[in-house]
Amino acid sequence: MLERLFGSKTRVLLLRLFLNNPDDYFFVRELSRRLGAHLNSVRRELENLETIGIITSHTKKDLEKEVEKKLKDNKKYYKLNNNFVFVEELRALLIKAQLILEQSLIKKVEALGSISFFLLSGVFVGRTDAPADLLIVGRVKRNRLLKLIKIFERELGQEIRYSVLTAKDFQYRRDVTDRFLYDLLEGKNLIILDYLTHQTRF
Repeated sequence: MLERLFGSKTRVLLLRLFLNNPDDYFFVRELSRRLGAHLNSVRRELENLETIGIITSHTKKDLEKEVEKKLKDNKKYYKLNNNFVFVEELRALLIKAQLILEQSLIKKVEALGSISFFLLSGVFVGRTDAPADLLIVGRVKRNRLLKLIKIFERELGQEIRYSVLTAKDFQYRRDVTDRFLYDLLEGKNLIILDYLTHQTRF
């Protein structure tokens, strides 16, 4: 959908990555690896985004001042221009588009096996301190799950931290008030499936 609006899938992936990581610097080959996009395509879209003013480019010297340490390379770095006039509008648009992505992810995860509990947190709900972004309780095909996660990491432009537990392990962790599980259940989250807790609290 967004690639039709913006004219390029690579441009959408770059926008999402920069908007989700507004304080980070990236170099071209790093972006190509993270997004699974061709190097020339990434270079072309970086030039377009910089011309528009959405991102800014920085030399090694610029970055050394920022991080206050010497760097060994002479790469050109790119960063979101937080002063771009439409940055919040772009962020809002991508958040709405992310909801569609999440719905697709939910359907595909549910088809991976027998799931009794499925929770989204972290990047899916705008929570930066969450111990994981996705929690699944049940039996799933791990290799298919990993492939699925990798696809959505490229779409979102950032890592998805996930955990898979058995129902027995989940119940034990609840009983001992395990911090990892407690943080997920008590913090901001979106419970998709729940045949275990029925949204009861510790």
